[in-house]
Amino acid sequence: MKREEEKSVKLVTVIENTCGRTDCKYEHGLCIYVETEKHKLLFDTGATDAFAENAKTLGIDLQEIDTVVLSHGHYDHGGGILEFRRHNLDAPIFMQGTATGMYYNKERYIGLDKRISELSGVCFLDGDYRIDEELLLFSGIKGRRLWPQGNRTLGCVRDGIRHQDEFSHEQCLEVSCEGKRILLSGCAHNGILNILDRYKSLFGRMPDLVVSGFHMMKKTEYDDREIKEMEETAKELKNSDTLFYTGHCTGQQAYEIMHRIMGEQLRLMHSGVEIVI
Repeated sequence: MKREEEKSVKLVTVIENTCGRTDCKYEHGLCIYVETEKHKLLFDTGATDAFAENAKTLGIDLQEIDTVVLSHGHYDHGGGILEFRRHNLDAPIFMQGTATGMYYNKERYIGLDKRISELSGVCFLDGDYRIDEELLLFSGIKGRRLWPQGNRTLGCVRDGIRHQDEFSHEQCLEVSCEGKRILLSGCAHNGILNILDRYKSLFGRMPDLVVSGFHMMKKTEYDDREIKEMEETAKELKNSDTLFYTGHCTGQQAYEIMHRIMGEQLRLMHSGVEIVI
């Protein structure tokens, strides 16, 4: 009986930036498969159709997926949605209503393919939404402590005017099953600490497991301020009993800085690898 309970929640990194299995593809993107007692769901769909090839390799039947959650309106999380619909015509796809906006990294468009808005079964949300007793989506993260510095180059265009993106299109998924509470966040653009503050305001406790990028990746060297903010974030996360899996937009150097503080409480995701609860 105990063995069955341990298998009641299954998470697999379908696609991520780094290679975990030689027979699986990897790309700058994120897709997580979650299987509970009642659901087989995808959290994000990566940047391309590569997630579908990996799903087949991993024995995940996309026709059996009953729910898709899009964390936010960037191509590296929703680029595979059109491909998913070719395999599965029925599963609802939940995203915030602002997810199909015009989003840019400097001058480069990083938003979703506009054809996604025309798909059947896309559920546009306005804030928090409970799917059922196992699944809750929440947004409305207003805090700005240790807000990721990489956000500064990310903008949106509304009414022809460029604005700093404040990530109202970002949502997180809470999975509650068999006494476990799991938090999934795509990039944590709003800052992982602010997301956890919002989580605690909703549930009165920390999750048992967090699966999230931290949006700390940078192609140039980190300055002293950025390193200090990573260390402060790691110290606060360590002061909990929560296990963290990270990757995608976190970056190897940022992971190493945080891992020195958090140890095995912080682990890396890789394409094709199961996340252990």
